[in-house]
Amino acid sequence: MTALDAELGAAVRGSDRAVTRAEVEDFLFAEAALLDRQRYDEWLALFVEGGRYEVPTTDAGATPASQGGYFVCDDWDLLRARVKRLRSRKAHAENPPSLVHRMIANVRLLEREGDELAVTANFIVHRARDGRTNAFPGRYVHRLQVTDDGLRFRLRRAELALEQLEAGARLSFIL
Repeated sequence: MTALDAELGAAVRGSDRAVTRAEVEDFLFAEAALLDRQRYDEWLALFVEGGRYEVPTTDAGATPASQGGYFVCDDWDLLRARVKRLRSRKAHAENPPSLVHRMIANVRLLEREGDELAVTANFIVHRARDGRTNAFPGRYVHRLQVTDDGLRFRLRRAELALEQLEAGARLSFIL
C-alpha cells in the first residue's frame, strides 16, 4: 500500500474493527439501489435511531441547520414521517413515483472517532418525471456509525453542486 492509499483511507481502524473503503462503497451502493427501487422501509433501517437527513440549499455554505438555508432538514421524527408519506398515496408530488437512478463515485473515508466515521462521496441522481429528466449532481457528507450489524447513518447529508435548481425541478424524492 502506498502513502497515497493510506491518505485516501484504504482502511480506517477503530476500537472494534477496521472498516474499508470497499465496505463503505458497498453500503452506499446498496443504499442507492434501495432508493432507486422505492424500498423506503429498508432504507430507513440503514439509520441509527435519532439519525438525520439533510439537504442544504445551494447557497447555504456552512450555515448550521438551526439557522435555516435547507431544502430538507429532517430529524428522526420527520425522517420517519417522510418515509411513511412516500409509501402512501399522500405524497402527491411522487404519485406515481419518479424514475430515479443514482450513481456514486469518489468515496473517501476521512476520519474515525470511536464508532463514528466521516465519509464523503460524489453523486449524480437522474430523475425522470412528467416527460422531463433532471440531473442533480453533488457531494454526500455522511457520518456513519459502525455497529455489530454493519454501517448505519447517523447523518445523511446531500450537498447539491448546482447554482440553482432548474424551473420545475422539485426535491420531492430522496437525493
